[in-house]
Amino acid sequence: METNAINRESRSERWRAYKRRPLSLLLRLAVTLSAAVTVFVLVTLVAYILIKGIPNLKPSLFAWEYTTENASMLPAIINTLTMTVLSLLMAVPVGVCSAIYLVEYAGRGNRLVSLVRITAETLQGIPSIVYGLFGFLFLVACKFGYSLLSGAITLAIMILPLILRTTEEALKAVPDSFREGSFGLGAGRLRTVFRIVLPSAVPGILAGVILAIGRIVGETAALIYTSGTVAGVPETLMGSGRTLAVHMYALLSNGLYTEQAYATAVVLLVMVVGINALSAWLAKKVSAKQR
Repeated sequence: METNAINRESRSERWRAYKRRPLSLLLRLAVTLSAAVTVFVLVTLVAYILIKGIPNLKPSLFAWEYTTENASMLPAIINTLTMTVLSLLMAVPVGVCSAIYLVEYAGRGNRLVSLVRITAETLQGIPSIVYGLFGFLFLVACKFGYSLLSGAITLAIMILPLILRTTEEALKAVPDSFREGSFGLGAGRLRTVFRIVLPSAVPGILAGVILAIGRIVGETAALIYTSGTVAGVPETLMGSGRTLAVHMYALLSNGLYTEQAYATAVVLLVMVVGINALSAWLAKKVSAKQR
């Protein structure tokens, strides 16, 4: 009873404050409306994909080999996982190490740091089709041809600024007292970075990796020009193969496999949600271990 009375009194005080400041009430309504619209759009989009795609899921869509009769997506799923792993293996070490240098080793006020930050923020806003044309001119046309390797290198370049900036912000969020305590105990800078600072920043780094994975899995424009649209799993990384997003684009552009494209969208949605959930679970585990 006392708690309810306190809650009613608190609500009445907030209402009187809104009457005194109409702008606060207006901003609160705008924020609430924006959140409601966002949730509505998200729920509507997910529901539409599930309603249109689940009835079209068939065992033939998961056959090992792609044919014009079954339009199997299993080769595309394998190519997507391969592309994701290759891109992360190339981009994450470079991005994390670059961020460590910018935060821990480069002096404050360094012009190089400012230049790298501005460049990374600019590269994040470049359309993916530009990365695709870059990969086509410098990788496909020069040496590697249409291949998974060309696509992975292009995607690694594309997600590198994202990983660098998120890692940098995660490292900057680590309190300086952690570093000072480590230095006070006699640890050097390298040991402090890799034993104290970096483990504390792992949740923030994983958040950037999650965003990078989402961009890799959903990318189409850059891969059409680099890895090609050949259906099937290549024998080597130098072979051409299309990912799940490119597979869905090819089915829709063909016009004959609309139902299979909806089913592919469901699998793609489940993959993205599953990978994000797994990454979030790992981040929580790491945070709990650090605590």
